Amino acid sequence: MGLQCCFSVTTLHTLKLSPISILRQSTKIPTLHPLSHHLSRPLLLLVRSLSAPAATGPTTIVTTNDTATATAPDDYRVVKAPQWKAAIDFKWIRENKEAVAANAKNRNSNANIDLVVELYDKLLDVRKEVEGLRAERNVIANRMKGKLEPSERQKLVEEGKNLKERLVTLEEDLLNLTDELQQEAQCVPNMTHPDVPVGGEDCSIIRKIVGKPREFSFSVRDHVQLGKDLNLFDFDAAAEVSGSKFYYLKNEAVMLEMGLVNWAVSEAMKRGFTPLTTPEIVRSSVVEKCGFQPRGTNTQVYSIEGSDQCLIGTAEIPVGGIHMDSIIPESSLPLKYVAFSHCFRTEAGAAGSATRGLYRVHQFSKVEMFILCRPEESNSFHRELIEIEEDLFSSLGLHFKTMDMATEDLGAPAYRKFDVEAWMPGLGRYGEISSASNCTDYQSRRLGIRYRPESSIPPKKGKGSSAPTQFIHTLNATACAVPRMIVCLLENYQQQDGSVVIPEALRPFMGGLEIINAKFK
Repeated sequence: MGLQCCFSVTTLHTLKLSPISILRQSTKIPTLHPLSHHLSRPLLLLVRSLSAPAATGPTTIVTTNDTATATAPDDYRVVKAPQWKAAIDFKWIRENKEAVAANAKNRNSNANIDLVVELYDKLLDVRKEVEGLRAERNVIANRMKGKLEPSERQKLVEEGKNLKERLVTLEEDLLNLTDELQQEAQCVPNMTHPDVPVGGEDCSIIRKIVGKPREFSFSVRDHVQLGKDLNLFDFDAAAEVSGSKFYYLKNEAVMLEMGLVNWAVSEAMKRGFTPLTTPEIVRSSVVEKCGFQPRGTNTQVYSIEGSDQCLIGTAEIPVGGIHMDSIIPESSLPLKYVAFSHCFRTEAGAAGSATRGLYRVHQFSKVEMFILCRPEESNSFHRELIEIEEDLFSSLGLHFKTMDMATEDLGAPAYRKFDVEAWMPGLGRYGEISSASNCTDYQSRRLGIRYRPESSIPPKKGKGSSAPTQFIHTLNATACAVPRMIVCLLENYQQQDGSVVIPEALRPFMGGLEIINAKFK
């Protein structure tokens, strides 16, 4: 289950671990960058290569009464995240302008392709002018080394000063154009697989249907009522302690969570995945590089006040960062990880009966699969991931369908995304329990993850043996999002007497427990 990616807002509010904040309440964001007015667009990136420049160091500013100053109390201090640049091939965007623009439109992106091309052309012009002035400066410097009449030397000194002043202005313009071009180009979405249906979520195509809805001979309860009757959850106490959309798991529900996690990790390991536990606090820049928004009105990310760090919304983020800024030997690919983590999401804008109980919560446990592979292999690994998910959920006896999601439902990095929606009889509808995304080289271009192909041709004598590096492809898929799996299991395996049967596949991971019996006072 992915996080949606877009940038918006100009005002942030501060709360401890606020979802959208590192400023004092009602404080306007100071102008840190000439591109701040462009941050309303999705932070996206196109799949083409260009070396990513190194990141610069962090910049600290402070703000008081909407005015940026050099110093101020620590309470008002704002840390600007280190700058980074995505590896974008602007030339390719210009040469394929119509295709890029059509793709952005199909994905409901407001990326401005005309502006990207315009800025790129301006940057080339300014860069050419800067190079010309630098050449003139070098000519003058060489002439100054010889014997000259005082008047001629003075004339060259004046010319040098004028060139220097012009260069300073142009070099500053060049930096600003580079930043603005980078920001606009990062709004361009990943290209889309040709078989992906065009349109909104209702245009998504059913790929496969597994099983049939169970027929009940009694009145069906939803998971909230079942959890109350079986003494498995406490939403009221959690609301007092933490707020809405939090929960306590109790009794057999704790065993069920642990059993689901161990079962999912074990099944993935059987298929060649390396198990990981991950940091659950990461730098904001890593969140951005993976294609998620760490700050914004509708962000799904909790940002930590006064820092450049965030709580993760999925293990995809820290796993994606584990090989950041590295070159992987081709012989090491593919790399397959299965990661357990707690996940934190603001669930901004979510409300209503469809989100009650465990279906949409702020904190949950999840097991995530992540693959790094050669570009030519990513489509086949995408199919492998969805097949693993189908095998896992089939082994639990669930009725579900897999969907090829339409263009407007794709997150920023996804080239193609398959969702799994399981039948939840208590809710009376299908609900998403998993997704599998092929992100091609969208994330690797931001994270700086490359591999070096092994050449089959022996190098010539005296020549280097290293082949040029290429960006790897990344894929991710949910093996088990615990709360929604609990919803499915309780609602599908409930019995007339109020008890719930444990699927056979999970029993070895729950100490042999076969049934959760009703509690009576």
